[in-house]
Amino acid sequence: MKRAQLIVSAFVLTIVLSSVWACNKNDDNPQPMTQQTLYDSLGGTTMVADPQNSSAMIEKGRLGIRSVVDSTIFVIAADPELNPYFSVLLSEVGMGDLSGFQELSKNLTDFVCVGTGAKNFTYTGMNMVDAHNPATNSRMNGKADNGDFDAFITDLVAGAKKNGLPDYLIARVGALVESLRTQVVQQ
Repeated sequence: MKRAQLIVSAFVLTIVLSSVWACNKNDDNPQPMTQQTLYDSLGGTTMVADPQNSSAMIEKGRLGIRSVVDSTIFVIAADPELNPYFSVLLSEVGMGDLSGFQELSKNLTDFVCVGTGAKNFTYTGMNMVDAHNPATNSRMNGKADNGDFDAFITDLVAGAKKNGLPDYLIARVGALVESLRTQVVQQ
């Protein structure tokens, strides 16, 4: 819970500092402020080469989010506290079947893209309650508690840091994830 409070505090501090920095120093000639989404801050819609598909382009924001998502999945896979929840996925990957990993990566990437303000993507996966309930998602191996959610946030921060995401953006993403706690924690 302390980590979640730290993330929320960092988010609030980021908003305050952003507001101060956004103030126009030349009050005689005020400029209209444009509202930048979190997706824009994560790279936005600038097209770049997709390192996973050399013949394709990808929005820089989506590429950054996908990179953090994939790194976080790998961190979770190595986390003995959380990897039991993903025994189906880990078993598939262990047998060389990456289809479940690819689907999870795409769904989480879509979800985070939409949640951060991207306009060019749609999330079509399960709602968060069903996705984290073994009764409605046979790929889940148990219900999460608050400790599990805190461990997920720790792993998410590790995945973000592996991709060089600055602390102020990690705090903003953390606040978004924290807003889902009541849907994910089911025990």
